[in-house]
Amino acid sequence: MSSQFPHRTLDRRDLITMGTIAATAALAPLSRAFAQGAAGTVKLRLLETTDIHVNLLPYDYYRDAQDDTVGLSKIATLIETARADARNSLLFDNGDFLQGSPMGELVAVERGLKPGEVHPVMTAMNLLRYDAGTLGNHEFNYGLDFLDTSIATANFPICCANLAKGALGANPRADKTYLKPYLILEREVTDEAGQKHKLKLGVIGVVPPQIMQWDDANLRGKVDTRDIVETVKAYLPEIREQGVDLVLALAHTGISTSPPGDKDENAAFHLSRLSGIDVMFTGHAHRVFPGAGYVAGEGVDFDKGTLNGMPAVMAGFWGSHLGQIDLVLAKDGGRFRVVSSAVAALPIYKRDGSKIRSLVEPAPIFATTLAKDHEATLRYVRKPVGKTALRLESYFSLIADGALTQLISDAQIWYAKPLIAHTPHAGLPLLSAVAPFKAGGRGGPAAYTDVAAGDIALKNAADIYVFPNTLKVVKVTGAQLRDWLERSAGIFNQIKPGEDEQTLVRLDFPPYNFDMIHGVTYAIDLSQPSKFDIDGKLENASARRIVDLAYEGKPVGPDDVFAVVTNNYRAGGGGNFAGLDSKAIILDAPDYSRDIIARYLAATGTVSPKPDRNWKLVGVAGAKNLVLLTSPTGKEVAGSVPGVAFAGDGGNGFAKFTVALGS
Repeated sequence: MSSQFPHRTLDRRDLITMGTIAATAALAPLSRAFAQGAAGTVKLRLLETTDIHVNLLPYDYYRDAQDDTVGLSKIATLIETARADARNSLLFDNGDFLQGSPMGELVAVERGLKPGEVHPVMTAMNLLRYDAGTLGNHEFNYGLDFLDTSIATANFPICCANLAKGALGANPRADKTYLKPYLILEREVTDEAGQKHKLKLGVIGVVPPQIMQWDDANLRGKVDTRDIVETVKAYLPEIREQGVDLVLALAHTGISTSPPGDKDENAAFHLSRLSGIDVMFTGHAHRVFPGAGYVAGEGVDFDKGTLNGMPAVMAGFWGSHLGQIDLVLAKDGGRFRVVSSAVAALPIYKRDGSKIRSLVEPAPIFATTLAKDHEATLRYVRKPVGKTALRLESYFSLIADGALTQLISDAQIWYAKPLIAHTPHAGLPLLSAVAPFKAGGRGGPAAYTDVAAGDIALKNAADIYVFPNTLKVVKVTGAQLRDWLERSAGIFNQIKPGEDEQTLVRLDFPPYNFDMIHGVTYAIDLSQPSKFDIDGKLENASARRIVDLAYEGKPVGPDDVFAVVTNNYRAGGGGNFAGLDSKAIILDAPDYSRDIIARYLAATGTVSPKPDRNWKLVGVAGAKNLVLLTSPTGKEVAGSVPGVAFAGDGGNGFAKFTVALGS
């Protein structure tokens, strides 16, 4: 066992005692508010974890080093402190717990999980005594059998209302749901006078409907999904008819104030408009709410933590925060109602400039209980698979083609070319779409890939290609190809002439939705507005950021046809790219993209990927000191990127670089 996780015999008291001072300091403002109130009222604390992604210990397996910004074991300390500070509390998980770290990959892909075996995530979650949970979209990455086996050992119920087994029924309540659509939890609570009461809580869970696109191969013909708001609205009367005091929505969905559409991926804001929900937990977007900087608009109060007046919380990702909603309840007609609320997302660390200051210690019982899983994961990620002659990093991948993305593209073409040659589509020009998955942004200043020249271990291959995607090839027209690139170019802010210090990249735009397409050449004109909004909806129909799009030196026409290598997420419609859905797939490969990279490395021996620089950003006349925020480590490689110069501290752990663009 590594020194970060020492062995010793522990019991559940360790969960309470470890890190109590730091955790209490974080909780103090809410604790004071929670202690007030007239006798006869009930004060209820609701706690949320979300998007844990198998980050159970404070360890980054990609860097093979301790990481104080992640880990359910740290959240455990906050949970037990929060419980100790409240007479009445319940704990919920809001999904995305089965995928996301090498430990999860080891169990799902390498080792497997037999019926009756307990997944490390379930071991950890059972220690924490959850009251209920729901599913996230990543629960489906490894198929339904693996999902079923994993959650079978959970010591708490899991619900999901908009996931139907087989075909959809005539309406949401006619669906045969894969899990229970909602739960009725009955708990004994103590009021401020010490009297006992029965509290009845309705809990409904929902998942992004897009799982049918993102995991089409795993789910097609087996399950189907419905719109989140439509589904919850249909079930609310049934839940209320059972005499519940409160209704809690476990909504694995982000917060967007864009106009509502059919089967929205980020539907929490519109869900909060429904009458009959009292409290909402959100997730999926890997953001923190309440707090400024995520979402704004009429109906969003990021000081109080409410959406359209409803208490709501989003607790970050990878165990970065604990969501907490404190309610004051009073009896009204024999049932409790909410009198007031206080909402917070409690962090496990604080960033002081470029330094991380840990606010809580991990609960040691996790290190002891998960010792074998941790050591097995270390052995798994340290296995060598190949060599690279070049450093592979992503510090400037959002503004320039680099060796890292070139390697992924080369591996995709190497794998797909012989396969497509034996299909009716062999004559199509073969292109390759690649996104820099870890390139800062909402992931923070540590979310970058950096592999030194030399041996490449499996941990590096998994870091190069973070997600457990499989490879697909889609057929698109020239018009669709252009819109694909237009959607990707939405990651950039519109640059205005004559203004100083303009930021190039939107920090709220996920880097995994920034596809660069190799095999064609093009430029991105930043004087233009984005054609699509951050959710992929058409925003400026006449906008044209993509200019000089050409194949083999000739302009790409709208009716030209191409084959593009991509992954199952994008091919299935992930990211809402116009014209991309499962109908466009012409090659459905069975292999994981990261396994293809590992095989390419093994077959090549030593790789030396040379960026073809097939795309560029076009400057705007009179715009000075365009700014890119990236990791401070980017200073080590900035000299290899034309026009880039270090410009000081960028805040929140980022470094600031100025970028001079050509015409």
